[in-house]
Amino acid sequence: MRRLGCLILVAAAVIAVLLAGNFLYGWNASGPLENQRTIIIKSGSSLAMAAKVMESEGVIKSADKFLNRAKILGGSEPIKAGEFEIPAGASNAQILDILQGGKSVQRLITVPEGTPSIIVHEKLMAEKLLKGDIPVPAEGSILPDSYSFERGEQRAAVLLRMQTAMKDTIAELWPKRSSHTIVKTPEETVILAAIVEKETALARERPTVAGVYSNRIRKNMMLQADPTIIYPITKGKPLGRRIRQSEIAQVNDYNTYAMVGLPKGPIANPGRASIEAVLNPAKTNALYFVADGKGGHIFAETLKEHNANVEKWFAIRRARGEM
Repeated sequence: MRRLGCLILVAAAVIAVLLAGNFLYGWNASGPLENQRTIIIKSGSSLAMAAKVMESEGVIKSADKFLNRAKILGGSEPIKAGEFEIPAGASNAQILDILQGGKSVQRLITVPEGTPSIIVHEKLMAEKLLKGDIPVPAEGSILPDSYSFERGEQRAAVLLRMQTAMKDTIAELWPKRSSHTIVKTPEETVILAAIVEKETALARERPTVAGVYSNRIRKNMMLQADPTIIYPITKGKPLGRRIRQSEIAQVNDYNTYAMVGLPKGPIANPGRASIEAVLNPAKTNALYFVADGKGGHIFAETLKEHNANVEKWFAIRRARGEM
């Protein structure tokens, strides 16, 4: 009898070891997923709810077995909501680590500096993973940058982040403005920054361009910025042709060839660097600038110097067959 009892104990121990081994193996063994798959864990989901989703998606074989193993072998951290990429063959342990780590799929929508609001609207409406309608946002209300979003998120929520970023940037930079700046309000800052943004793509030139326009405003001169002619025609989209003489003479609230001072509103969404340039313009005596044929501009203090620079630019264009 004593020997039989020992055999029973040994057998029980072997069975326990086998069960424990199987339990542990099932936690670390490769899962059933043959190809990488994206799953969505909704906000407020429990681990049990997530397990049901993963079972239905074929990410795990059994929600109950996953939960039992997770309670004993998994960490105590809560799972995160979001969109997660589960690699092919991911084990239960790997999956829980992904959900607890919160490394969700990052989706970005990028607004380049100087993008007009009509194009921002088109970008948001064209993104199929977003939901809901939005109006065309106010020009100059968006800070150009890359913004993350989640699948199924409302477009209005993404737009609000873009606009909040602009408000926060202005609130940060306005108190740091130089006494040399010509703008008197945050609104004027965005208006002039948008012109600077559209006039030069070179970061090093922005403070000088801002300085030129500041000087012209002080002298009650027209800004004569070509992008302000285009904006009323296309709402900031590319014109696709050369500006006509009739358009240069057109009187409206934006064309700075037909008015003194700033336009009534921004002509684009300026980036942080252009805003900083307007608030801290270069100290320069320049009143004019024209393209130098190399992607930048050449600046001049007098009309005589400027006209000579314009002739050089025309010569370059003639050599290129553009005139």
